[in-house]
Amino acid sequence: MADVKVDISKVDEILDKHKDKPGPLMPALQELEREFGWLGPDVLIRVAQRFDIPPSKVYGVASFYSLFSLKPKGRFVISICQDAPCHVLGAQAVIKELEKQLGISMGQTTSDGLFTLEITSCLGVCGVGPVIDINGEVFGNLTPAHIPAILARFREKAPAEEVGR
Repeated sequence: MADVKVDISKVDEILDKHKDKPGPLMPALQELEREFGWLGPDVLIRVAQRFDIPPSKVYGVASFYSLFSLKPKGRFVISICQDAPCHVLGAQAVIKELEKQLGISMGQTTSDGLFTLEITSCLGVCGVGPVIDINGEVFGNLTPAHIPAILARFREKAPAEEVGR
């Protein structure tokens, strides 16, 4: 994936909303994550500077909680459940097909920035496992044969200028 630049003025705008509130770090990081999709080193350093706290503390919080990402994610985040019901129903075969079709491993993002693969905990729809969630849209009763059509559908959603960026 190409180097991702963040607008520091937007970071400052978000931090300004939180700086005078008690316990500003978590809410600020959450809003920054929502805005940019990840928390890069430049963002974490800026948070430390603006809140006058050690960068190690900011990094420690950001790296501890799984809701934060320290690297850019694709436009479409594919989360696949690996809990017992989905695992027993064939999640591993679906994972292998996703990795094959996208040319990446779990935890990685495609070079065009469209897809990120990640493992998730139970999505709460065990009766239709194995299950994947793509940006909030759930697909169940999956087999490897379903994967090419699902990926094609999301590729069509991406603006032409985004493909191959």
